[in-house]
Amino acid sequence: MADPDIFPTPTILALGDSAILVRFGTRLTDAANRAVIALTGLLEHHPIAGVVEVMPNLVSVLLRYDPLTTSPTLLQGELRLRLFGLAGAMDAPAAWDIPVVFDGPDLDEVSAALGLSQDAFIAAHNAAPSRVLATGFAPGFVYCGLHEAMVLPRRTAVRSSVPAGSVLFAAGQTAITATEMPTGWHVIGRTEFRNFDAAATPPTLLRAGDLLRFAVAP
Repeated sequence: MADPDIFPTPTILALGDSAILVRFGTRLTDAANRAVIALTGLLEHHPIAGVVEVMPNLVSVLLRYDPLTTSPTLLQGELRLRLFGLAGAMDAPAAWDIPVVFDGPDLDEVSAALGLSQDAFIAAHNAAPSRVLATGFAPGFVYCGLHEAMVLPRRTAVRSSVPAGSVLFAAGQTAITATEMPTGWHVIGRTEFRNFDAAATPPTLLRAGDLLRFAVAP
């Protein structure tokens, strides 16, 4: 099983007759998310026979399997073998530079809520690389963080639409939209970076575990 000194001990749950969930926590923590990224990478390098899809989330990994070619007992045995090797499984992350124009309509409110000036908030936000925690929800949507010293809830009102390239902030995380979409996150800026191109293979650039270096756009 995963080394409890490095990663949380996971809970393995059967979901119906064709899926298993490996859950490293019930709330987002740095250790739980790192465990998710490590297990996902390990399953990519050492796939389990009968597994047809591996879907990581912020704190859990869903494995869909073909019940005609494997069984929950066989699958969980193979899974536990891989969890024993989890501590050394994280791949070296790719690093990306993300220039941002910090002029979002919620920048004032976010800075004030955290007791910071705009410049101090931007400096704190950009001070260290942010790890991609997960991708999904919408095509190319990126969750990254964690900004554990700068946590505030989402907006109480949802904006009906923000453009692609919007830089969002809430719950100690930064997010980047790759398509036009509604959001309840605070909009703090915009970037030319796009993490989705339907004509490209693969259609997204970022992977969970990559490092994003945010900077003020020149």
